[in-house]
Amino acid sequence: MAEKLGDTALDTIFRTARTANGYTDAPVAPADIEAIWDLMKFGPTSANLMPARFIWCLTTEARDRLATHASGTNAAKIRAAPAAVIIATDEDFHEHLPELFPHTDAKSWFEGNLPLRQQSAMRNATLQGAYFIIAARALGWDVGPMSGFNNAAVDAEFLAETPAVKSNFIATFGIGDPATIFPRSPRPDFGRFNRFA
Repeated sequence: MAEKLGDTALDTIFRTARTANGYTDAPVAPADIEAIWDLMKFGPTSANLMPARFIWCLTTEARDRLATHASGTNAAKIRAAPAAVIIATDEDFHEHLPELFPHTDAKSWFEGNLPLRQQSAMRNATLQGAYFIIAARALGWDVGPMSGFNNAAVDAEFLAETPAVKSNFIATFGIGDPATIFPRSPRPDFGRFNRFA
């Protein structure tokens, strides 16, 4: 069994971490994003599928393009953030399995079966999106995941050259401004949504 994390680490990742709605002016650099990737890539996916594709929006121009397709207050959040990312799913992830899962012919499990690839891609890419949030928090960043955008428009804007890759959700990130954080919504006790079989 691995060493148990202390309360400080658990607070950073879960208990006191909050969804950021606004950020300070502290920048996010490409090296910061690579550090997040180098941590999150170790999160497990089924048969090491790794179907998530990340489109990082660090420039004002890229975030403006992304914000154009967001709804409600999300557009302003994207424009004001120092960084944003599109977490997407690659429905042709199986093409990489000879490298990523080399000890068996895993590619053949998915060839000719688009519905299975779509289901597997969505499930595992969403896991990878969660690993992004955890890794970013572990490295001291705040994250604001969101839906509330036009997926088809984002795909046309950012993913037109890779039609098998489709947007899942978006996240802003940076150093959060505490003044923008809403009061924490309820988190029920174990008995509310859990049971033993």
